[in-house]
Amino acid sequence: MTTPTSTPREGSLEAPTRHALDWKNPEFYDAASLDRELERVFDICHGCRRCVNLCTAFPTLFDLVDASPTLEVDGVAKADFRKVVEQCYLCDMCYMTKCPYVPPHAWNVDFPHLMLRAKAARFRERGASFRDRLLSSTDALGKLATIPIVVQTVNALNRNGAARTVMQATIGVHRERRLPPYAGAKFRPNAARSQEFQVKDGANTPGKVAIFSTCYVNYNEPGMGHDLLAVLAHNEVPYVIVEKEACCGMPKLELGDLESVAKLKAVNIPPLAKLAREGYAILTPVPSCTLMFKQELPLMFPGDADVKAVQEAMFDPFEYLILRNRDGLLKKDFKHKLGRVSYHIPCHSRVQNVGQKTREMLELIPGTEVNTVERCAGHDGTWGVKREYYENSMKIGRPVFRQMAGTQPDYVASDCPIAGRHILQGMGAEAKGAEKAHPLTLLRKAYGL
Repeated sequence: MTTPTSTPREGSLEAPTRHALDWKNPEFYDAASLDRELERVFDICHGCRRCVNLCTAFPTLFDLVDASPTLEVDGVAKADFRKVVEQCYLCDMCYMTKCPYVPPHAWNVDFPHLMLRAKAARFRERGASFRDRLLSSTDALGKLATIPIVVQTVNALNRNGAARTVMQATIGVHRERRLPPYAGAKFRPNAARSQEFQVKDGANTPGKVAIFSTCYVNYNEPGMGHDLLAVLAHNEVPYVIVEKEACCGMPKLELGDLESVAKLKAVNIPPLAKLAREGYAILTPVPSCTLMFKQELPLMFPGDADVKAVQEAMFDPFEYLILRNRDGLLKKDFKHKLGRVSYHIPCHSRVQNVGQKTREMLELIPGTEVNTVERCAGHDGTWGVKREYYENSMKIGRPVFRQMAGTQPDYVASDCPIAGRHILQGMGAEAKGAEKAHPLTLLRKAYGL
């Protein structure tokens, strides 16, 4: 919460570190303290401007500065700081790829977590709109939308132009955003039981897996979860489905509703920590959920031993599979080539700092050419669904759409299923019949399962 006093050096020569999120400190929500920190960091950003091409938060800031009477941050009205905060969707790319002043640099710039602090202060002061509460309540929405008969109605309305116009006018969900359908058969109650394989621990990987299915897989695309189970079974890895789970909390975190994040943590962490201590690797099929347990919860609860145990046991699925390969325990008896795959690495995969493990896995498949695109696609959770941000989300994604279409792919893939859907929409006619498929689906297809 305080500005470092050591002598600053230009550039960032050490590996970046992140400080715990001091969200229980009253100063975290204090308006005057927050404005001072926003002005301090914005002034550093204004003097650097390396992040101008990442998203719309930085151009918004720089436009405000350039239109101010002083041409400096001190000329920008404090009320207008909110305009910058609203454009940040917490992708973390400025922190990970651009900023030379992240800690341990003395200037201590963590732009995403400052934006999160501002969102949390705003939430505590004003709460959230009905739309934002609805979109971030993924479990409640999923349970309601997947009721038999209701699910057909919801999906039909989401595809109906007139209904979408009404939806945009009433709750602010953009009429042109293609929304993921809800599944008639949820993942968790229909997940296949694991066979009784021998547990084969490797030097890098536990030999048994626990699956945190995620709201999205459970309610929207259960096929991703079934694909993961099929791949694990083929590789003779025994697995269990986590007995009890709720939303990981990422949608509430992005809203600044940190108290709700804490409540969801109280549901999820005890059973996950038990599995971690029993020697299970924990896998989630959605990068944002994996990141929640790997980074955000440990930063919110730095002294919690259970959170730490879960963090250490958490793997991205392809991180786990590539490490199994390094352990000599992955089968590579692929039956089918995939042709040309345009693969997008989501921001929340990149933030995990594990390298391009999905690309490595796809490149093991004979007859497969992988065009890798490493740039933010601009959808980012619920942000790109909203009426006021839809156009910006498409603008941010244009370079990705162009690069993904450039090789005339047979498949368009992203570890983030929402990003994959967004990309295919943005490609439009340039998709030329390419099929959207999650990398887990492609891996299962290659195995011939």
